[in-house]
Amino acid sequence: QVQLVESGGGLVQAGGSLRLSCAASGRTFGMGWFRQAPGKEREFVAAIHWSGGTTYYLDSVKGRFTVSRDNAKNTIYLQMNSLEPEDTAVYYCAAMRRTGRDMRITGNYEYWGQGTQVTVSS
Repeated sequence: QVQLVESGGGLVQAGGSLRLSCAASGRTFGMGWFRQAPGKEREFVAAIHWSGGTTYYLDSVKGRFTVSRDNAKNTIYLQMNSLEPEDTAVYYCAAMRRTGRDMRITGNYEYWGQGTQVTVSS
């Protein structure tokens, strides 16, 4: 069992920045960030492989968000710049145990954090 603990959410004005962190209690193949806005389905935001650091992004966040990892701390980060009101959601980190699966698919992750609220005001 892998425990995930997120931190770093909050309230920010449009155009501002936030950095989310997710600390994992164990090592997995890769980790991702997802978000869920009220009345909407949970959607993929970004993901990263622990080994090699390959990254994936939702098209609408490319160039604004950056996912990174600190192997020594078993922690991933999501740096969010140029935030927009449409980015408002609960953000979740997730961990995937096995290789070879699409990291953009919610159902391919076995472990989930508790979520952290990000609110962007206009």
